[in-house]
Amino acid sequence: MTGSGSVKFKRAAFLGMGLIGSSLARVMKRDGLVDHIIACARSGETRETALKLGIADSVTDEPKVAVSGADLVLLCTPVGAYQDLIKKISANLYPDTIVTDVGSVKQHVISSIRPYLPEFVHFVPGHPIAGTENSGPAAGFDTLFENRWVVLTPEPETEPAAIKKVASLWRQAGARIEIMDAIHHDKVLAITSHVPHLIAYTIVGTANDLEDQLKGEVVKFAASGFRDFTRIAASDPIMWRDIFLNNQEAVLEMLGRLTEDISVLQRCIRDADGKKMEALFTRTREIRRSVIEAGQHIPPSPKDSY
Repeated sequence: MTGSGSVKFKRAAFLGMGLIGSSLARVMKRDGLVDHIIACARSGETRETALKLGIADSVTDEPKVAVSGADLVLLCTPVGAYQDLIKKISANLYPDTIVTDVGSVKQHVISSIRPYLPEFVHFVPGHPIAGTENSGPAAGFDTLFENRWVVLTPEPETEPAAIKKVASLWRQAGARIEIMDAIHHDKVLAITSHVPHLIAYTIVGTANDLEDQLKGEVVKFAASGFRDFTRIAASDPIMWRDIFLNNQEAVLEMLGRLTEDISVLQRCIRDADGKKMEALFTRTREIRRSVIEAGQHIPPSPKDSY
């Protein structure tokens, strides 16, 4: 990819510079999609790292300073911080500025910050379905979004040109775009991402609560399944706390269905109903095959990172 991409910004303000934000900043720098990137972070170490890595041209710890003059504002903090951020920056946003985000929850994001956004800005909520268990600006890499989905959940009245520009930015990063209703997005992600993370946190937490000798053996003899759970459970705790708090309804609905299904499987084990278990496991194998066919089984790799 080169700087000949169809999207171009003068000044992009990244509010938060973790894995997702720093990866997108790398893409924008790599392909010449922006004249100036300013990174806003509370941590001095994060700001220093962003400058050192060359993924930001300037840094600040003041959100209103970051967005002043920006034609693109990216909310890259945990979703629980969004509302306070919007309250701080709303008076400094310029007309026709595009505000977008990378949060894993969409309906709550829209309802919590829409009242504080000026009518003259364009809000295009987004969710890149990509990531690793690592965090911070040094964890990012410019191939993170290749062949991954980015879901955009704009409101019906959103300016089409703004949606197109955000979509073009993500396509330049190698992503595929899906436009989706925010409530539907939250239900889909509850089962494909949020509940699996909750299960991982629970299983690893249960192992941590075992008596010392057994816990040591769990770590020593960790099979691939448990290793995968520990990787997922190593994800940013603040980010995932906010996801669960801000997608309560959908997560609780999917947890209810999961609980019912576990009860069925529990009964199969108790009744030694091998036939029913085999039928279930056969169906679940098909899901895995579908994931492989869709090319979504390969985890993102920083091998070609900026």
